[in-house]
Amino acid sequence: MQSHLFDQANLENEVSDRFALQNAQMLRVHLGDDVLATKGTMVAYQGQVTFEHEKSGSVGKLFKKVMTGEDVSLMRVRGQGDVFFASDAGYVHLVELTGDGLSVNFRNLLAFDSSVEWDIKRVEGAGLMSGGLFNTVLSGHGTVAIHTKGSPVVLDCSQQPTYVDVQACVGWSSSLAPKVVSSLNMRSMLRGGSGEAFQYAFHGPGFVVVQADEWVPPTTNS
Repeated sequence: MQSHLFDQANLENEVSDRFALQNAQMLRVHLGDDVLATKGTMVAYQGQVTFEHEKSGSVGKLFKKVMTGEDVSLMRVRGQGDVFFASDAGYVHLVELTGDGLSVNFRNLLAFDSSVEWDIKRVEGAGLMSGGLFNTVLSGHGTVAIHTKGSPVVLDCSQQPTYVDVQACVGWSSSLAPKVVSSLNMRSMLRGGSGEAFQYAFHGPGFVVVQADEWVPPTTNS
């Protein structure tokens, strides 16, 4: 059988790294220690692997999930073998935490070492009009894999105020404390608005990651 499908670029990458890119849009994890991953992101695996629902880990964290509606739905992946993860054909990026932290939009989160600590935090100023905005904060030591819609840009927030559409914001260094601001005034609200109503406002030492497209805001069933 012959096809460009079998070109080297599409064959398995034989790498020794625990977290590695199979290609730009697919993550490959070689299991040893457990990995936590967003439910629904596993696309294939080889070997003896099990998938279990990951509980919140504490009453406080569970309370945050219920009260905020933040759909932090994780699974614990354990066993021996290789697991492939992908989501929305997004571009995968690996971040090594070395005692620092990263605040991530959960829709951009793919997988991370089970040694990494996680929590849910509310963004200041995210009131009822913005639907209440919450991020998943990852900290400690280990590898975090995120995915972005298109190629992202990383902006330095230390030099000047930086504003990012909330649906295009992938994440930021956890040392930053963004606020949610609105570009709408009452007149524009009555006329239907611009479609760019709320932004994260950053200013201080740190970075923010912005993707090349916006997530569709989640809908709520009435």
